[in-house]
Amino acid sequence: MPWSSGQAEGQVNKLKLIKRQMYGRANFDLLRRRVLLAA
Repeated sequence: MPWSSGQAEGQVNKLKLIKRQMYGRANFDLLRRRVLLAA
């Protein structure tokens, strides 16, 4: 297989990490800003 889904999986993993860190103390706007900052 000449391609890998590693890049996409890394982005998903980063998103899940941010969601876990923000659990219970953030609104959607703050979550959105942190995701955009991390991308």
